[in-house]
Amino acid sequence: MSVETSRFKPAWWLPGPNAQTLGARMLRPQGGLHYRRERWTTPDGDFLDLDFVEGKELRSDALVLLLHGLEGSARSGYARQIYHRLKAHGIASVGLNFRSCSGEVNRGARLYHSGETSDLAFVVDRLRRAQPDRRLAAVGMSLGGNVLLKYLGEKGENAGFEAAAAWSVPFDLAAGARFMERGVPSFYVRRLLRSLKHKVRERADDLGDLIDLERTLRACTFFEFDDAATAPLHGFDGAEDYYRQSSSASFLRKITKPTLVLQSRDDPFLPADAIPEVELKANPVISPVITDRGGHVGHVAGRSPLTPVFWAEETIADWFESQLRI
Repeated sequence: MSVETSRFKPAWWLPGPNAQTLGARMLRPQGGLHYRRERWTTPDGDFLDLDFVEGKELRSDALVLLLHGLEGSARSGYARQIYHRLKAHGIASVGLNFRSCSGEVNRGARLYHSGETSDLAFVVDRLRRAQPDRRLAAVGMSLGGNVLLKYLGEKGENAGFEAAAAWSVPFDLAAGARFMERGVPSFYVRRLLRSLKHKVRERADDLGDLIDLERTLRACTFFEFDDAATAPLHGFDGAEDYYRQSSSASFLRKITKPTLVLQSRDDPFLPADAIPEVELKANPVISPVITDRGGHVGHVAGRSPLTPVFWAEETIADWFESQLRI
C-alpha cells in the first residue's frame, strides 16, 4: 500500500473535529468478536489482562498487539474495529489492557501513564518467547500510540516488532495538556478526569501516602492531576518532568521499524503546531499520513451515517497486511 497517495475525505455529516471524535465513538459497531482473556502476572507482582482475538481461519504466523488510549481498554470501539479489519485480512490480534483498564483495579502501587513502556516490554518478551517464529506487529491509539512510539525509539532494532502503526498521538504531552485546558477540549478533560479520580478513590488506602490525594481529587486539568498523582507515583519530579521524559516526539529519530503514523491537524487533544511533521518525515522508516481533518481517533468517511466508513481502521489494517504479507 502506498500511504503517500492515501486521501481521507471526511464525512460531510460529521463536520469539525469534535463531530468526528464523538461521532466515531457512537457509530462504531459493537459485538461480533470472541475474546480469550489471559491474566499475566508482572515481575512486580501485579497483573495485566490481555484479550486475544483468534480463530481457525486466522494466520498462525502473525499477530498484532493493540495498545488503547487514556481510560479506554482493549475492547474500546476503535480497538474492536481494528480487530475486525485485521480479521478480514486473516490476521490475529491481541489487546493489552493497561493497569486498571480491564474492569478490575490493579494491585500494585502504581497505575499507568503516557510514557510507561516497561509493561509493554514485558508483554513483547513473553509473546516472543512463547512463539519465537510468529511475526509480531503493534498498533497504538492516542496514549497507546505515544507509548508505542516511545518504546520503538527506546528499543531500536530490539523492539521485537516487524512493523507498527500509531494513530492520534499526543507527541508533546505538555502542549496537549495546555491546549485542552480551555474551550471545547476541556469537555474531554472533565470526562477523563472523572474516570481517573474514580480509580484513585478506589485505591486511596494504597496510594494515599504516595500522592497528594487532596490535590488529586480536586484537580481540574491534566497538569494538576499529573503533578499531584502521576508524577510522584511513577518517580517524576512533577508534571513538567513527566511530560518531558514521556513525550514521544523526542524518540522518533531512533525508530528503526516500518511505522505508519496517522494524525489529524484538527485533533482536539493536540495543537497542530505540536505535530512533529519535520521529524516524522526525516525518518525514512516512518510513513506519516497527516490529514487536515479527522478529529481525535475519528477519521470517519462515507456518504451517509447509515454506512459510515472507518477510514483509519481500514488504513491501519491494510498497512499490516502489506507489512506482514506471506
